[in-house]
Amino acid sequence: MDVFGVMIGLVLLFGVAVMVLAVVGTVKAAKAVGAKIEKHEASARRAVETATLKAKTYTKVGPPAQIAAVRLGLRTSLDGTRQVLEGGLAQDGQLGEALALLDRLDAHAAELDGELRTLEREPDTGRIAAKLPELRERAERITHSAETMRWAAQDRMHRFADDELSRLSQECESEAGALRHWDVAGGASSSSAPSSSVSSSSSSAAGAPAPGATGSGGAARAGLTDGKGRPSAEELLGLADPLTKLAQRLRKPSAGPSAG
Repeated sequence: MDVFGVMIGLVLLFGVAVMVLAVVGTVKAAKAVGAKIEKHEASARRAVETATLKAKTYTKVGPPAQIAAVRLGLRTSLDGTRQVLEGGLAQDGQLGEALALLDRLDAHAAELDGELRTLEREPDTGRIAAKLPELRERAERITHSAETMRWAAQDRMHRFADDELSRLSQECESEAGALRHWDVAGGASSSSAPSSSVSSSSSSAAGAPAPGATGSGGAARAGLTDGKGRPSAEELLGLADPLTKLAQRLRKPSAGPSAG
């Protein structure tokens, strides 16, 4: 009975653990889905706001069009810089510091964009005319800072690409030289050819034996294509021993009939 109770307890404990893991997994999945939805929602909202600002720059006149142009330029500059920095972060970790600065710059831009939105709803045109130059000057400073980082990141990526291409070109040239090793070998053999001809002419002039002749106590060397010392067809086919034995049997004298 005690063993049965322990087994029931273990089964219940296992079921509770499975339920807890399922709940935790569901919560994590829900958070991930919520984060994705929030990200896509923010991107969609930003795209709608950008399209609205572009429309205002063409449909509005006067201060509203000027405010929309300032807001649009601010967004375009920050978005372009963020795309460049985030795109190159995987290859260059140092761009992370620039991204941190861009986040701080983006916070100032958000405050400025809020002030510009408030100014859009201002009915007093005199106040708009008084505040707009100051806000435009702040927007230009933020835009210039963002563009400076974007241009520096682009120049850095271009420089790294040029350096990598130069190293790759040198490696390719070295490999091509290694593949053309016969040029070096041919030059060495051609340079040694005159010396060999000179030595052979001098040896023949001194009365040395011709090539292929036997020297003092030495046998002539067999060449590759002159037929000397090459195995016969019988040897190549493995028929040398049977033919030899057959010849020996034929040469034995046959025992004839005894004389009467």
